[in-house]
Amino acid sequence: MSVLGPLDSGFMELEDSDRHVSVGIGAVAIVAGSPPARAEFAAELAKRLDVDGRLHQKVRRAPWDLTAPQWVPDPNFDLAHHIRWMALPAPADEGALCELVAEVMEERLDRDHPLWQCVVVEHLAEDRWAMIVKVHHSMVDGISGITLFERFCDEPAEPRDAAAADGAATDWVGLLVKSLRLPIDAPRFVAKTVRAAVPLALSAVWPASNSSLNGSIGRQRRYAVARASLTDVREIRAAFGTTVNDVVLTAVAAAFRTVLLHRGEEPTADKLRVLAPVSVRAAGAKTVLDNRVSVMLPLLPVESADPVAQLAIVHRRLAEHKASGEASAANSFISLARWLPFAPLAWTVRLASRYPQRGISGLATNVPGPRRRLHLYGAEVLEILAYAPIAMRVRTGIAILSYGDQLRFGITGDYDSTPDLHLLAERIEETIDLLLRRARAGPSR
Repeated sequence: MSVLGPLDSGFMELEDSDRHVSVGIGAVAIVAGSPPARAEFAAELAKRLDVDGRLHQKVRRAPWDLTAPQWVPDPNFDLAHHIRWMALPAPADEGALCELVAEVMEERLDRDHPLWQCVVVEHLAEDRWAMIVKVHHSMVDGISGITLFERFCDEPAEPRDAAAADGAATDWVGLLVKSLRLPIDAPRFVAKTVRAAVPLALSAVWPASNSSLNGSIGRQRRYAVARASLTDVREIRAAFGTTVNDVVLTAVAAAFRTVLLHRGEEPTADKLRVLAPVSVRAAGAKTVLDNRVSVMLPLLPVESADPVAQLAIVHRRLAEHKASGEASAANSFISLARWLPFAPLAWTVRLASRYPQRGISGLATNVPGPRRRLHLYGAEVLEILAYAPIAMRVRTGIAILSYGDQLRFGITGDYDSTPDLHLLAERIEETIDLLLRRARAGPSR
């Protein structure tokens, strides 16, 4: 048995606070050819579950949440609970697949069983099939989730080294020195953390301008996909002296500007603050199934009509957020929560999740995916799409995932309030194309 961390259990509370929310995250693999026979698929998947014991465990909660939830073995584990087979109606194109992804992901996972599911989608157009791997956010974050998917594929990653996953060997001399310096360093650390956390907290609770991007959400979802070349994005990055993350967030900003204008809303400077998760996961802990993320809350420059100008603003703002220690402060508070009694912590999270926040209008998470080409049951994985859940009045979430030279934007929207989700996908692609042309013409042009 192991205890869920504060962030892991927080996703449970988030889901419990709103009956319209499902916090499953997903990876959608589009695979060449046809899927294997059902019996073969199940038999092979059963072998691959050995990559992590968590796949055979469910969550057990204490009465009145007096102690933290625990992962415990499911004594009645049955793989049949976790595999579904579905097929698309003609023409079985991407539109039909996106509708199916939305329907699968909007359903909550059954907490009476381990919190994951594998959906096989047959008869995808152009001689392809798909596999949707859906996992509760309390079990994985973006990086550990995509690593889990990779370990489901053929030629799984090397078994993780326990020492590498948990950090380097203990440096007893270093620990002694740190202990001696603790009376000096601790007050400085607390002051620095509080100084960085105050603006973060104010950004989260301070209402933004009224916008259709923020508001109540229903149970149903929409899903759309935008595509780009990672090589092209890196070329843009090099030409303008920015980062890959700067480029993708600029495309997101331009896309939201288009949507706001389409809805007849003025894209003012205070209109779009996004929740941008930041991984704090050590390289050696990629295979550990839990959440190790912090956050930044940047304002994206939807007020600007020029993507090059937007890119410069995004680059400057993200650099300021990083320099402020915002993400480190959030992570410090999450780490501190591990030492607090669970019951009041759970009640606080539950209360906060019911607060009608109006400061954040979007989610944008950028996850580095597999660099090597993957195969499932002997067939090539052509693409991997990511799905991020939405909650707490955030009506749109974008999960950006790389795979080899590909960069895919998986866009989740509330069904009732985002009928124009396709505009986001189109404008993201157009913005990256425009930035690439400007980069090749010379950054000053």
